Amino acid sequence: MGDAVGQMLASAVGIAISPLPLIAVILMLATPKGRGNGISFTTGWVVSLAVLVTVVVLAGSGGDASGGDDGPASWTLWLKLGLGVLFLLMGVKQWKDRPRDGRAAEPPGWMKAIDTFTPGKSAGLAAALAVANPKNLVLAVGGAVSIAASTASTGGKTVAAVLMVLIASLCTLLPLGVYLLGGQKSAKVLGEWKSWMAAHNTAIMATVLIILGAKYIGDAITGLTS
Repeated sequence: MGDAVGQMLASAVGIAISPLPLIAVILMLATPKGRGNGISFTTGWVVSLAVLVTVVVLAGSGGDASGGDDGPASWTLWLKLGLGVLFLLMGVKQWKDRPRDGRAAEPPGWMKAIDTFTPGKSAGLAAALAVANPKNLVLAVGGAVSIAASTASTGGKTVAAVLMVLIASLCTLLPLGVYLLGGQKSAKVLGEWKSWMAAHNTAIMATVLIILGAKYIGDAITGLTS
């Protein structure tokens, strides 16, 4: 199990520090329907990620991703190599497209209409940000494939998949927890989190993607040449 958890941890953290879902749930919590929309958004995020990770882990395990005594199956190594290159390209693009001269990035169109969201629309947005956003999709697939290719037992892979979903969902679970339990101070705390993530998300995500890309490429080359 330790192998499975170790392999997916970087991908899960990469999803957890994704700024868009954190900013989205904080904005929703500040609306008149904040409690209902925030809970729906968080639920939609967790369920969508859980379905994606489960499907990939089951498909990878069915395809004998672990490869037995000789190490991970070669197809998982080639997939990790491709994902590693993709991570590097996304990291470079993230840095290249950063706002210049201290300007804030242009917010997505849905942020302007967030006051009109219903719980159903909030859950749908969460699903889109979790599995349709290219960065999160690639990170989730990469982490799930790593779990499938690990030497862990079926039970170990299950625990690793659950931990991956929980860690990757901290970007929505933590703001909701602060809102529900933080009382009057929650608005100030959440506002500070939103401002900090909006100001630093480009540097954070670019760094994470480049580090992950280097790790995946290194792991793949080591496995393919051994």
